[in-house]
Order: sequence, then C-alpha cells, then structure tokens
Amino acid sequence: QVQLVESGGGSVQAGGSLRLSCTASGRTFSGSAMAWFRQAPAREREFVAAISWSGGTTYYAESVQGRFTISRDNGKNTVYLQMNVLKPEDTGVYYCAGEGAGTTMITFRAIDEYAFWGQGTRVTVSS
Repeated sequence: QVQLVESGGGSVQAGGSLRLSCTASGRTFSGSAMAWFRQAPAREREFVAAISWSGGTTYYAESVQGRFTISRDNGKNTVYLQMNVLKPEDTGVYYCAGEGAGTTMITFRAIDEYAFWGQGTRVTVSS
C-alpha cells in the first residue's frame, strides 16, 4: 500500500519559517516527480512547488517564488518544502503529491498529473 505522510506543519507568526517533510512508503518515488499543493479554507487546492525525479528541476507558484524551496532525498524517499518569510495568505493544509506510473508530466503544476496524495499537514500563519 502506497502512503505519503506529511509532517512539519504548525502555527507560526508572519515572517517565520517552517519545514515540511513528506515520506513515502510502499513504493519508491525516486524516478517520479513530486510536488506540494495547498488548500486554504473555502478555496480550491492550488499548486505550490514541484521537483523532477532527479531534483535537477524545480517549479514554483509565483506567490511562493523566492520564499519556498522544494528539495528531495531519494535515498530516504522523502521530499521537503522549506518555507521562509511566511505570510498569513500561506495558511492552509499542505499536501504532498507523487507522479503516477506512466504519467507524461507536462506542466508539473496540474492536480491530475499526480496519482498519489498524502493526507495533508496544516500550516497556520498569524499576522
């Protein structure tokens, strides 16, 4: 059974930092793109960041560019999201996602490009 388990969420004040982790089990994702999405209350899930299987290419939403950094450790089957200079608008549930087998990645930003999802970790940023 494939599982993606997120951790590292919490409550911080604006300007603070958090580091999210997502560890996979049941399947290796070393050959797959991985991504982070988030969902704020009463809003649709949105793309945050993605990383290619090698870690050589990264993608960011414009709203987090320069503040967030996605990375991965394929030996640990883990992907990270370092979030700095957090803003209240970063509040939401953050989900880890993994590329499915046989998927042709085009944008790396679309929800339907990812077949595996974690249950999410909540991030709250207060002003």
